[in-house]
Amino acid sequence: MQSVKLKSCSNSDGVLHLDIPVGLANQELEIVVVFQTVGRLSKAAEPVSRDWPPGFFERTAGCIQDDSFIRHPQGEFDERETLD
Repeated sequence: MQSVKLKSCSNSDGVLHLDIPVGLANQELEIVVVFQTVGRLSKAAEPVSRDWPPGFFERTAGCIQDDSFIRHPQGEFDERETLD
């Protein structure tokens, strides 16, 4: 018996789809699923969970008023072979 621990999100219909590589082709497997919620998803909470203080992006976006602060030219993109 092997145990796999995953974190995933259900869709808007409340359905969770799992793709679990087991490394066994054409085998019948018995699956046990145990799940628990880890909290509500919130776009507002996402930056906090990544150690950004609340409101950080709203306070800092567009705050540089120095006209000499510019984005320099980035050059041309490389031309690469197309893959078949």
